[in-house]
Amino acid sequence: MNEQQWRRRSTKVVWHPYTDIAAFEKTAFPVVRRASESTLYEWNGRPLLDGISSWWCVNLGHSHPRLVRAIRRQAGLLQHTMLGGVTHPAAVELAERLTRLAPKGLRHVMFGSDGSMAVEAALKMALQYWTNRGETERARFIALKDGYHGDSLGAVGVGYVPAFHRPFRAAARPAWRAESPHCNRCPRKQRPDTCGAACFASMEELVRERHRRCAAVIVEPLCQAAAGMRIYPAEYLRRLRALCDRYGLLLIADEIAVGFGRAGTWFACDQADIRPDIMTVGKGLTAGMLPMSATLATDAVYDTFRSRDGRARVFCHGATFCGNPIAGAAALAALDTYKKEKVLEGLPARMRLMKERMAGVAAALDDSPLGALGMIAAVEIKDSAGGGARALRIARLAREAGLLVRPLGRVIYLWPPLTVSLPDLWRMTEILRNAALDSSKNERLVCFKRARSI
Repeated sequence: MNEQQWRRRSTKVVWHPYTDIAAFEKTAFPVVRRASESTLYEWNGRPLLDGISSWWCVNLGHSHPRLVRAIRRQAGLLQHTMLGGVTHPAAVELAERLTRLAPKGLRHVMFGSDGSMAVEAALKMALQYWTNRGETERARFIALKDGYHGDSLGAVGVGYVPAFHRPFRAAARPAWRAESPHCNRCPRKQRPDTCGAACFASMEELVRERHRRCAAVIVEPLCQAAAGMRIYPAEYLRRLRALCDRYGLLLIADEIAVGFGRAGTWFACDQADIRPDIMTVGKGLTAGMLPMSATLATDAVYDTFRSRDGRARVFCHGATFCGNPIAGAAALAALDTYKKEKVLEGLPARMRLMKERMAGVAAALDDSPLGALGMIAAVEIKDSAGGGARALRIARLAREAGLLVRPLGRVIYLWPPLTVSLPDLWRMTEILRNAALDSSKNERLVCFKRARSI
């Protein structure tokens, strides 16, 4: 089999997510055979640097030997058992370690298989929490505009992104939405270090007016990733925690994407020194090795689910593979690796280099605004009309040069493994900068050919 044969077979039977089928079928898309550290290897052996951690999850690089050994070892002991009325060591140990690592007070763990399921669990926990307390009118949610929380219908309701979810809008119950903090391109032309989170006024007004019918506020802490890497200051989170306390609302922090070091700390909430009532984690939990997520909750939430006065208060939510032993073993090995290899301690040097080098990409794009948080760096192309097309050209040119990136509209971003070597990181940013420069030349050439044809 050669690459082209694999491509033909794939387009006939594989439904590729978030992919334009007609356009995709015409491209020479990668056929990945193996991977190691920060590099994917195509079928012909060509290396392809993974600039997006294979959809934001491969925090420790590909094929990490400690994780591979843990998976093999667990696969020979116990492959699966349900968690409904049964337990196993991997689930217990992982839950204990997560509660020690998370913001203090998040003491109970519901496992899931992916981010959407973790968010669904969080939303249902919040709804049933109020039902258990006898306040059934609290059945709505408050979220940020352009927030993204997954693709199941409940998650779409609180994280509606028109480009992704328009066909499903009629079936989803929309959340009330506050103004999105957008420091990369502030509509008020203010600086995040001096603005005092002026955009918070929208959230404050919405909570004040709607809190009696609201179950919880849900946000992506410090970075609205799918919206285009919109990064905002910790002060916003601090004020939001205080606001929820004032009006007696639950606060849900969706850390699926930014947890486990991606924001530069174990969790983004740590930078604001706050504890949410419910927190979701995933992606980096197993460092991308196997599907797994978790929803953590406080005693105050968990204890309302205890049966009282002869009335059952069972949380009827779960999935066949939640807390799978092999995935749990991978997660435990990932947590060991974060600690033993001092991954978070090694981030500052990588963060500095990435921010400095991505500033060069921003300069190549006519000084477009740069946003950076931990091991996330994004450049939003200034041209609002043609920026999306240019971003796609940059991604194509980068791939031809050996780097895999995937733009979000007119936003070009880098999200490498946390363990990426400095030479590989330098190479990633150099490819992006050259692609940004070449995209401008390519655009002028296309315009020239069109003019000649006219």
